Amino acid sequence: MLKTYTIYVFFGLLSTLIGFSIATRLEIGNSYMGGGVGFLLGLIVMAFGSLLEKSGVKRSLWGLMGFGLGALMSGLLNFLVEPVFPLSPSVSLVWKGFSLLFFTYMGTLLSLKIENDPSLLVMGASPGDDPDISNKKLLDTSVIIDGRIADLCETGFLEGVFIIPQFILQELQHIADSSDSIKRARGRRGLDVLHRIQDMTDIDVRIVDDDFPKIREVDSKLVALGKKISAKVVTNDLNLNKVSELQGVRVLNINQLCNALKPVVLPGEVMRVFVLKEGKELGQGIAYLDDGTMIVVDDARKRIGKNVDIVVTSVLQTPAGRMIFSRVRGEPDRSEVSSVRKN
Repeated sequence: MLKTYTIYVFFGLLSTLIGFSIATRLEIGNSYMGGGVGFLLGLIVMAFGSLLEKSGVKRSLWGLMGFGLGALMSGLLNFLVEPVFPLSPSVSLVWKGFSLLFFTYMGTLLSLKIENDPSLLVMGASPGDDPDISNKKLLDTSVIIDGRIADLCETGFLEGVFIIPQFILQELQHIADSSDSIKRARGRRGLDVLHRIQDMTDIDVRIVDDDFPKIREVDSKLVALGKKISAKVVTNDLNLNKVSELQGVRVLNINQLCNALKPVVLPGEVMRVFVLKEGKELGQGIAYLDDGTMIVVDDARKRIGKNVDIVVTSVLQTPAGRMIFSRVRGEPDRSEVSSVRKN
């Protein structure tokens, strides 16, 4: 860090000295003013260099192109204006420095905006306002951090335009910068998932600046944006799911999709499972399918740590997923035994 600051200070002094020398040799206005202009130009170059360090190669090239076009526009404007409006040397120097600063800054800013959202090249349109775009999807923070959305994109089952609002990116960045190690890891995972989706050739990811300053909650902003641009909200947050549906915004819930894709198990089906731990009720054992579905096995406590054959007795669908109730194969069903005893 100290080395970087030393380079910045050296370059700032060098640019000031060059500006001072040029103004002195050419006798253009005040020499100290020339030094000030040189210092300003040095700051611009240093800021641009810092931007290149923090950004990726693609983004850096876009910024460099915008900076070059801005400098070209500044030179062209000065070439056209100077013969028409002759200025004194000192005023001309200030004007040229200001125009160079303005056009290079605007060129760099606009090129980076276009790199984020290429649709701005078409009449400055926002992806949410494009009537030709159907099947728009807004990604929630929770579903980005979850990561399964990237796997779904790779399978080709999800298509259309994925829209990421700036306030979602800011929330991800805030989580990634958290002092809590678990939150920090989750935030960085979300950013990695976004980069992974952006690198997919068949997926169109667009960043939008739409915001709702009067709304504080990120989830509420997402619902408002979904209504504004007629987009579906992709999430795995049950509360956001309910709020979106109440306000007429369609929702794609990743958890519901995963539950729907779980294998169908029917009563009477026989399967072999590994009894992992003890259940809540007396004598019960707990096993799991490969997809995480929990299986409650009656009278399997003594078989914990072993593979056993079971017979499915019933299946219960809950908001969290499916639960399978079963008994050890070859042993009578407790409900049948109870009814026999009563009779």
